[in-house]
Amino acid sequence: MGAANKVPGVSGGIVAFVWGFYEEFIYSLQKVNLKALKLLFNGRFKAFYQYTNATFLILLIAGMLISYFSVSRLLDFFLEKKELYVWAAFFGMIIGSIYYISKDFKGWNKKTVGSGLIGLIVGISISFLSPATENDNLIFIFFCGIISVSGMTLPGLSGSFILILFGNYVLLLVDSVNSLYDTFSEVFNGDFSFLKNQERLNTLKILAVFTLGSATGLVTLSHFLGYLLKHHKKVTTAIIIGFITGSLGVLWPWKKTIFKTDTFGTILLDSNKDPIILNYERYWPNISDMDTWGAIFFIFFGIFILLSLDWYGRNRKT
Repeated sequence: MGAANKVPGVSGGIVAFVWGFYEEFIYSLQKVNLKALKLLFNGRFKAFYQYTNATFLILLIAGMLISYFSVSRLLDFFLEKKELYVWAAFFGMIIGSIYYISKDFKGWNKKTVGSGLIGLIVGISISFLSPATENDNLIFIFFCGIISVSGMTLPGLSGSFILILFGNYVLLLVDSVNSLYDTFSEVFNGDFSFLKNQERLNTLKILAVFTLGSATGLVTLSHFLGYLLKHHKKVTTAIIIGFITGSLGVLWPWKKTIFKTDTFGTILLDSNKDPIILNYERYWPNISDMDTWGAIFFIFFGIFILLSLDWYGRNRKT
């Protein structure tokens, strides 16, 4: 989930949905409430641990944090070297996800079909929005944290892509995470020079506010989604299927980045000297290009991964 959340267009919630622990994830987050706090402050740690399903949450969150410093760095490398193939693999995984989720859904009627179409339209519409410029205002960073966890709690809605639209993807999921990684590395080596590095301290402060916003959003969104899953499960599932299908527009592998330029065609940079992204221009693949066939292979590879999960899930139950 951590690796998926970092890739623009991919939703960590899809991982939870496909692997079969989405509802447990949402309901576990719902347990982080006033009752849990009372148990904690009253020293009833065992009751608090059992009430919040802490084993599940700790393992899941630990795995996500580890991925940010391992798998996600590997993804950064491949996105830089073989971006087309990475997009293609995730595109195939989303296709597989749609099949996986839809095959056992028996609640199609006028109401759920309409809900699914709404999810589809919203998902497609998001893919055509243009990114804003970077903004390091702490209130806005906190709001970004709340919104970014949508990729964990709403399958098909990518928190990373939302951060791109807000203009803060590089600041929050690249620069801040790398700064934290570098800081830990220095501390483990007995180097505390970062305390005199004002730029590093500002970046870590931004990361702390972003993390606080993410935690706030995670708890509040989980209560809302828990209510929907309990009282309107079929409609909610239909909307999720629509969201996931609409996200294919974001993940279309054959696209090139459109940068903001001046009147002379020079690419403009933001405050961190990164190119300012306006949007992505999608195009049809050239079948005579070997990279196209490589991308098609990875699309089927992505589908294969999800079908393998389906096969594993069915055989594990039997």
